[in-house]
Amino acid sequence: MGRRIVMLGAPGAGKGTQAVRIAGRLAAPHISTGDIFRAHLKNGTAIGRQVQPYLDAGQLVPDELTCAIVADRLQADDCRGGYVLDGFPRSVPQAEMLTKLLRDHGDDLDMAIDIAVPDEEIVGRLAARRFCPKCGKIFNLKFSPSGNGKKCDAPGCDGTLERRSDDEEETIRERLRVYHETTEPIIGYYESQGILRTVPAAKASADDVFAKVEELLRTAGAA
Repeated sequence: MGRRIVMLGAPGAGKGTQAVRIAGRLAAPHISTGDIFRAHLKNGTAIGRQVQPYLDAGQLVPDELTCAIVADRLQADDCRGGYVLDGFPRSVPQAEMLTKLLRDHGDDLDMAIDIAVPDEEIVGRLAARRFCPKCGKIFNLKFSPSGNGKKCDAPGCDGTLERRSDDEEETIRERLRVYHETTEPIIGYYESQGILRTVPAAKASADDVFAKVEELLRTAGAA
């Protein structure tokens, strides 16, 4: 139990960080639609060209495109024992599609974990986020700055840190507006199924949040 998990939360709430930790704790694959999309963008694929305008504008990628990509990923052998979904579903229609997809294969989700953080804290977090375009390492000017100033401090890397286009404040607030309008209703969807678990994460470190998540996993018999 507890092996098929969906991570919920506004952009910048830290659900990706927690998803990676949960996947490691459960020895299950971490499936991030954001990572999948960025890989397509980097490689200049047809899918990358389709999703780029939506990501640049802080908007959701259309359901049919996202669902097709995720459905294909869930058929991989490494997903047979479970997985942690991060960034999908992002709308109630996507959540309904996922439920149908799983039940068609005799499966269902075990838990939906919502990482809850107030909007203004999220704006501050994301506006301070930086990444290294050479190695992909993520930094935060407030909480985890590079030890090498504006350069990446990863061993053997000296990339100049940059801000992602979707971390500009105007785009952040648009992403939050879209989240509240389109994605937040998923919380009610999973609550009605009895699998929603909420983790308050305001002004909490990643370690503190994960301690709460681990307790949820223990309670569910997943850890």
